[in-house]
Amino acid sequence: MKTQHGTDDHQNHIIPAKIEIRQARRLSRRSFLGLSGAAAAGMGLTVLLGGCGSASTTASGSTDSGSSTTAAKTYRVGMECAYSPWNWQTSESSDYAIPIDNVSGAYADGYDIQIAKVVAKALGGDAVAEKMAFSGLIDALNNDQIDLIIAGMVPTDERKQSIDFSEDYKESGYTLLVKSSGPYANATSLSDFSGATVLGQVNTMLDTIIDDIPNVIHATPVDSTPSMVSNLENGTCDAITAGKDDCVALIKANPDLMQVNFADGEGFQEVVGVAVGLKKGQDDELNTINEALDSLSDDDRQSIWDACVERAPE
Repeated sequence: MKTQHGTDDHQNHIIPAKIEIRQARRLSRRSFLGLSGAAAAGMGLTVLLGGCGSASTTASGSTDSGSSTTAAKTYRVGMECAYSPWNWQTSESSDYAIPIDNVSGAYADGYDIQIAKVVAKALGGDAVAEKMAFSGLIDALNNDQIDLIIAGMVPTDERKQSIDFSEDYKESGYTLLVKSSGPYANATSLSDFSGATVLGQVNTMLDTIIDDIPNVIHATPVDSTPSMVSNLENGTCDAITAGKDDCVALIKANPDLMQVNFADGEGFQEVVGVAVGLKKGQDDELNTINEALDSLSDDDRQSIWDACVERAPE
């Protein structure tokens, strides 16, 4: 996935009052995983019941002064469920997972899922995953098959023409994975891959970035990271692209692979962010999503990412 989103520079000047608000919104790792509607309200997150929500469930409760009814929307979140540690499919329910709506008895876990849970709570509902090919996510969003895209998607200029994006919820760079026993195990620069066959994922930065390699043989991209890994394992390519932060989980699941140890300045230079995608024209929802993301400190995000890498399937 060539993380194809452009990142905006953050403002360097923040008034003290804003700092106090941000500090008040910091979440602990436990709070992040268990964010509830009450916690969201305490953080000042606006609960929106209109806009991008789909099917809703209604829960009734009573108080001393009478009864009240609260509608909780279900937000359908599009993702591959096959891109560990961002998102993967599991058969086990847990505090970390959400149901995969279109796969019976299946659940999704991963970093995208933890972000989806925070976003859905901020919007006043719950999240379920919709498993689909990465290349079909934008069309599915605009055709109302899903409500949100939270799938490690980079907000490129081209994608911004079709949908809106939140602020970044993760940033990463790119690298290459090779077989640890193969001829490229000692490579230290992109130029070492001149004449090599390198494979990426279709319609992602993982494919686009291959053209940074001089005289590379750019293999026809495949539809998923597992397909990329399979091709490398079977010897139909010499290397595959990967996000730098993804390598630990990928190597954990495929111990015969290794990350190329590029010398300083000799690898890919791009650093991109990934963001939440939603249909155009939902400005209130977008503001709420950005506010929820802004409440997460860098330490919170790193802690959650590390936990997802640790949980990632082998």
